[in-house]
Amino acid sequence: MISPSARQSGEFMRKAEEFCRKLGIRVKGDGDNQISVAFPSGSRIVGLPDNEMTIRGFSAVSLLLVDEAARVSDDLYRAVRPMLAVSAGRMWLMSTPWGKRGFFYEAWSQAKEWERVHVTGYDCPRIPREFLEEEKSAMGERWFRQEYLCEFVDVESGVFDADLVERAMSDEVELLRI
Repeated sequence: MISPSARQSGEFMRKAEEFCRKLGIRVKGDGDNQISVAFPSGSRIVGLPDNEMTIRGFSAVSLLLVDEAARVSDDLYRAVRPMLAVSAGRMWLMSTPWGKRGFFYEAWSQAKEWERVHVTGYDCPRIPREFLEEEKSAMGERWFRQEYLCEFVDVESGVFDADLVERAMSDEVELLRI
């Protein structure tokens, strides 16, 4: 399991340990990795932060979870993909959007091999509608759409909307040669 920071990986692992306890499964650390859970079967979950230089070395991974994938670097994403090579493992990208950029946006909007699950704040029964309306007012429309409606919105610093730039591109226009 990878995430943008060690703290986030640790929080995910804490929740995984709690879930295991509720199922009656006794777990412990794996002895090698600070943020890890080892199961009696020998399987393990290892939580890793976004550090492309130190994450390498894992292989035969059966499931690779990328938490807050929109905020994980493209370099890290490319570094972890080989971990699935020999195991024919799967990768899950879990995230809210963070602008129209990066591997998560490209996977969501362009790649055909991904199965997509879209759940908005309004779809979650644990979030009261009153809270969402307060958030919309407090955050503003753009941030609310991104955080609670799972919409990919343009980054604030852009001069032009990404959709406008995309529509301006054409393969039919011949290049000028000077």
